[in-house]
Parts: sequence; structure tokens; C-alpha cells
Amino acid sequence: MATELTTPVRTRPDVAPIQRRTLRLLFTTQIIGGIGVTIGISVGALLAARVAGTAVAGLAQSAAVVGGALLAVPVTRIMNGHGRRPGLAVAYLAGAVGAVLVVLATVTRFVPLLFLGMLLFGGGTAANLQARYAAVDLAEPARRGRQLSLIVWATTIGAVAAPNFAALADHTTSGWGLPALAGPFAFSAAAFTLAAVVLLVLLRPDPLLTARRLAAADAPVAAAPPDVTPPADALVAPARTARRGAGMRLAWQVVRVRPAARLGIAAVAVGHVVMVAVMSMTPVHLGESHSDADVLRVVGIVLSLHIAGMYALSPVVGWLTDRLGRRAVILAGVGLLLAACAVAGTAGHHTPRLSIGLALLGLGWSGTMVAGSTLLSESVPAGVRPSVQGFADLTMGLAGAGAAAASGFVMRGPGYPVLTLLAAIATVPLVALALRPVPGRAPDEEE
Repeated sequence: MATELTTPVRTRPDVAPIQRRTLRLLFTTQIIGGIGVTIGISVGALLAARVAGTAVAGLAQSAAVVGGALLAVPVTRIMNGHGRRPGLAVAYLAGAVGAVLVVLATVTRFVPLLFLGMLLFGGGTAANLQARYAAVDLAEPARRGRQLSLIVWATTIGAVAAPNFAALADHTTSGWGLPALAGPFAFSAAAFTLAAVVLLVLLRPDPLLTARRLAAADAPVAAAPPDVTPPADALVAPARTARRGAGMRLAWQVVRVRPAARLGIAAVAVGHVVMVAVMSMTPVHLGESHSDADVLRVVGIVLSLHIAGMYALSPVVGWLTDRLGRRAVILAGVGLLLAACAVAGTAGHHTPRLSIGLALLGLGWSGTMVAGSTLLSESVPAGVRPSVQGFADLTMGLAGAGAAAASGFVMRGPGYPVLTLLAAIATVPLVALALRPVPGRAPDEEE
């Protein structure tokens, strides 16, 4: 896309080593942060049930989701003023503080402290999500999808490895006098702190600040996207806009006049709604036909295939995003989500078919997430990019939390097949937006 960032990235060879170093650091911290998030979440519901009771265990998990969404707002304000490095570090440190509070709540059995801790624990998720945007600040236009997807894929390593460390963490910390299930959160605090320190020390120069300097240097020759008329202060003076503190209101103003940005946010949010709604209730659906002794094993297999679909092929999705275009991959992702709803919704309690449906669900989410995030990042000026990206993650997180809450009521009433049907219907606005003609060339048609 012909944005203010395109020209400097193409014409300045000194950007390439900075981008390679940035990607290596983000890849490393994504693994560390992924371990921190997953090792805590893997026992979060069990721990919450012991401290607060089974009835509110799900609310404690939801607190982490909502916390990750809400923390995107202050984190992006920090990024606007000071760059990616302090913003990502603050998010990880918030997660570390939250993990410590969860440990203290386990020791004291103080339920409000548990919820506060889980809310702040979402900072780890916020950092992992925001890192994908840092990967494309200095990326070449033809490689944005691949480099963003590489950071998404790095999360797989931590997510797969972490549950295997939970028992070890719990055994290790039992000698310190901590209650059962508190150990994984202690390890989460250590992982988040390590990721924050690595970023603070080594993520130099900051990719976002570097992109802004290049954009400011080339501002006289930078071309605006042909299909929109952005706010003058956001395009002509990105650095000044950032210093003023570009918040969510400005982000919405920018998105409102940019069709490509609206499509990017819609792809990320709708894909997340469909994925969360179906995925969160699949274990409950399986529990209706399996014994207590069997259900954990079956759920583990089904969700492992789902997670593999979400992350394992994300580099391929990124490559397709660059080769076929952002809109094409978004529509392909929607097609996979619809196929997933059809397969899972008609599977009954047939575990192999449910496994296929959940794997397709993960692949569809990957398509909408990678292509939508790439399209969003390249469709807005550098001066407001963190605010718009934070607005996208806030929208995605709150939409996902709402989908998780609503899916429980649907499951309790009409049941799982109706839930998958409603999830499929939720993709209709996204398809209409993706097929809507836009004046001028679409971003994914730019050279």
C-alpha cells in the first residue's frame, strides 16, 4: 500500500538490519511471553474454583480476557508518546504484577484480589498481541504479512510447551510453602518480567520511532492513499499527533474515513467472535457425552488440534496474504470459519468430526487475524498507528469476551448446533464489507 511508510522502507537499505534485529527480539519474547500466558491460564480455572468456587471460576478467566483488552488502551498511549519498547514492557510488567497478585490471593483466599490479579494478568496477552504490530513497523510492503505471521507463529512454541511446565512449576514452588496451583502463576510472573527486561534493554532502536523518523524525512514526497482523505494532522505531522497523545477517539476518526482500516478491524474482531463462541463451548458439548474420567483427555486432543490450526500454519497464511492479497485471505478465512461451523455443528458428539471442525476454526481465525492485522497496519499513518491498533485489540477483546458470555446462554438453551449457526451468521457483515467496492485501488493491489 502506498502509505507514508512505504517509500522509506523501500529506499533505505539501513532499515533491513534494524528490522531483522527487531524480528529476532520479538520472536524470542513471544516465546517467553507465550509460556507466561499459557502456564497461568492452563490452571487458572482450577485455581479460581478452589479460591472462589466453581460458580465464578469462568468469571475469573473472563477477567483475564477483559483485562487484556482494556490494558491495550494505556499501552497504546505509551507507544504513541514513547515507542513500542516501553509500551510492550509496561504490558508485560502489568501481567507480572497480576500473576503475583493471583499468588497472594491463593495464599490469603481473598477473592477480590484474585479478580484484580487476573485482570492485570491480561497484560501478558496484550503484550503478545501488540508485538505482531511491532513486526510490521519497518517491514517491506511485500513481506508484511509473512513477518507479522512469524511473530504470531512464535506464540505457538510457548503455548505448546507451557502446559507441560505447569506440573513442574507447581512441584517446585510447593517447597516454598505456596498452595497448590499457585506455582504456575509464580513462573508466569518470572516469564513476564524477563520478557519486559529483554525488550527494555535490547529493542533499540525502537521500530515505531524509527518508522516515524523516516516518514517525517520523506513527508514532502509521501503519497496519501488514493481512496481516502485522512485528517490533515494525522498524515502531515505524525510526530506532532503522537506527542499530543492520540487516543481511542482519534483512532476511531481515522478508521471511520479509511475503508481498508475498517475492514482490517472487522476481520480481526469477527474472526475472534466466531472462534471464541464455538471454541469456548466445545468442551461443554463434549462433556455431555463423555465421562469425567474421559472428558479431559478428549478435550485435550480436540483443543490441541484447534490451537495447531490457529498458530502452526500462520507463516503459510502470511505468505498467502502477501501473494494473494489481504482481502482474498480474509474471505478465505471466513470460508474456513463457515466450514468449521458446518462441520462442528452437524458433528453431534462424534469426536473426530468435532476435531476437524475445531482445526478448521483455528485456520479460519488465523486467516482473518493475520490478513486483517496486516491490512489495518498498512492502511493508517505512522503517527496514529498504535492508537488504531490498540483500538482494534480493544474491540477484538471485548467482542470475544461478549461472545464467550453469550455462548453460555445459547448452549444452555437451544444448544451447540444453534450456537454454531449463530456464529456463522455473525460473519455476514464481514463478507459484505470485504466485497464492497472501494474507490481507487485496494491496499493489497498496490505494488
